[in-house]
Amino acid sequence: MDLPNDWFTLLALVFVFGAKHGLDADHLATIDGLTRYNLRQAPSRARWCGSLFSLGHGAVVMLIALGVGIASTQWQVPEWMENVGTWISIVFLTLLGLLNLRAVLLTAPDAVVSPVGLKAGLLTRLQSASHPLAIAAVGALFALSFDTMSQAALFAVTATQHGGIAHALILGLAFTGGMLVMDGINGLWLARLLRRADQRARMASRVMGLLVALISLSVAAFGLARWLHSDVAVWYEGKELGLGIGVIVLLALAFIATQGLTRPPLATNSAR
Repeated sequence: MDLPNDWFTLLALVFVFGAKHGLDADHLATIDGLTRYNLRQAPSRARWCGSLFSLGHGAVVMLIALGVGIASTQWQVPEWMENVGTWISIVFLTLLGLLNLRAVLLTAPDAVVSPVGLKAGLLTRLQSASHPLAIAAVGALFALSFDTMSQAALFAVTATQHGGIAHALILGLAFTGGMLVMDGINGLWLARLLRRADQRARMASRVMGLLVALISLSVAAFGLARWLHSDVAVWYEGKELGLGIGVIVLLALAFIATQGLTRPPLATNSAR
């Protein structure tokens, strides 16, 4: 992945990447599980599960950025790491897209659709965390994956070329900020959705589930096309920020639409 040389463009791009990362199916699935559990155990904390998860996740990203920033004077991210990361991303996004599409299609009409995540499925027991530090720790564990660490390392190495360790930490903070915004909003929305669990809420969960599945499959298909066809890679160069913002805007519009679905219907005036 060729990152822009302009510092402010790079900063904005990393923020958008963080926001997209916050919308990964694994994040959505884990925050869903944490929110469901805390609605029973600590209802006042349920709405903050997304933010707490993201803070723990971001803390690990910051540590990776700091470590790579310190080591980058003697080490560069090898090309094979980016290539492996690309293929892992394509495979995972395809699986997650298919699994979430299956969840939408197979969920009973009277139930809220639950997002499906690969890491979330492996670490199901961790979704029973209730203490704020425990929820943050779950987020930290999810950051210990190849895709997150390779992304953070690439950003950190690029940042040090702009001025050193401080720039690496700023990029880590930008990535965390984008992720925190989306995970925080997701947590608030899920808490509201699960508290209602009526017909409109169930419809809203299906809309978001279907959109997440389709975006995952589309991003995977585009990543594969870039790998197989150099013309696509050339066309994509310089458009990373615009396309990333486009995905965020699409999801934001869908979120606003589903907010309307989860809003209680206006009471009709009784006959005088």
